[in-house]
Amino acid sequence: MTVTISRRGILTLLAGAGATALAGCEPARGRASAVTVPDPLLVRVDEGLSLLRGPDRRTIPRAVAAADGAWVFATAPEGPDTACWRIDTATGHTSAKTLLPGRWVPQAVSADGTGLALTTTGVTVNGGRPPGREATPVLVADAGGVHHRLDLRGNVVPEAFTADRTGLFVLEWLPATAPDRYRVRVVDLATGTPGPLSTRDKTPVPPGAEEEMRGDGRQAVLAPDRTVLYTLYTHQPGHQHTRDLVSGRPGNAHAFVHTLNLRERWAYCVDLPHPFGEAAAAGHAMAISPDGGRLLVADVSSGTVADIATDELTVRRTVPQARGTGAAHAAAGTDRLFLVAGTTVRALDLTRLTGTVDWKVREPVTGLATSRDGSRLYVGQRDAVSWHDPATGRELGRVPVPGLVGVHGLAGSA
Repeated sequence: MTVTISRRGILTLLAGAGATALAGCEPARGRASAVTVPDPLLVRVDEGLSLLRGPDRRTIPRAVAAADGAWVFATAPEGPDTACWRIDTATGHTSAKTLLPGRWVPQAVSADGTGLALTTTGVTVNGGRPPGREATPVLVADAGGVHHRLDLRGNVVPEAFTADRTGLFVLEWLPATAPDRYRVRVVDLATGTPGPLSTRDKTPVPPGAEEEMRGDGRQAVLAPDRTVLYTLYTHQPGHQHTRDLVSGRPGNAHAFVHTLNLRERWAYCVDLPHPFGEAAAAGHAMAISPDGGRLLVADVSSGTVADIATDELTVRRTVPQARGTGAAHAAAGTDRLFLVAGTTVRALDLTRLTGTVDWKVREPVTGLATSRDGSRLYVGQRDAVSWHDPATGRELGRVPVPGLVGVHGLAGSA
């Protein structure tokens, strides 16, 4: 998921597996222009999430989407309580509302789109450092109602569910009342007890030995099989990865991909080589290949793409590219990797990571998505979504989307 700032200064989350919590009430429906988007699409607008399906347009102010865009959980205040319902983005069908006692903000959806974690504040995993607090209330629910009400000690932010939905991964910020670093823990939902994860060889990490990190979440993507969550972090001068403190490495700018196995409950960090992390976080982007075998991380400021093998969790190679300026976005199709810097879209051969064609769009890009058949590349811009021939860049269509600030991705299940 990518963190972007709209021209109105509203912080919103782009991608994947992370949550978007925005103020508002009931969903609003509207009619789009005569030209309609060929594929159902989930985008972010100033008011929240927006579902574009043919001529219909539905804005969902307080909502969070599953990583694959198949489901959206929405909430709205109802007296002193919170109404919650689920939307099937493929059909537009809305479940019956369930009432959650108290006021809650949606934070994280399970990979299968059935479970929802909520807290009483709107800070998300990629939404910056939370305010200091000594305890965190967490509610776990689904379309049928509340399953768990937890009062967790410390300053935690829900990140993802375990694959079997018996645990909740959280970022625990330290120290709780003045946070400046964090560690990943897993909370047993039956008991409310937090504990450490395992290493890649499935050895439990000893209590108190969990890796502590500093950094800012840029984007998260979920593996196609929904078992692994990858999150791109950067930290600029003045920040330092705690592992650097332990090893004695210089505390310069750095970037890494935090890998979280949702099925086996282990975590691992893939360090990205220099110059990743040196330039602004907004110039970094990440995409996963459709088969899940490769993770591509781009730093458009330096003109570098890192090719990570997901089975080995190692950087196989880095490939130089032309440098760019502006916010970066990435999307991977069946045979191409698309990178954006500002208003320039670059198509790369997915195997060789060499350029095939560059083209310009009208305005700075706010997000990318590829159609499932690979015949269209969707490009979010200011107040509009356009779609293009991926081979030539020719614009095939365009619809106005007032207040557009990002593209979540295709709606409906793959």
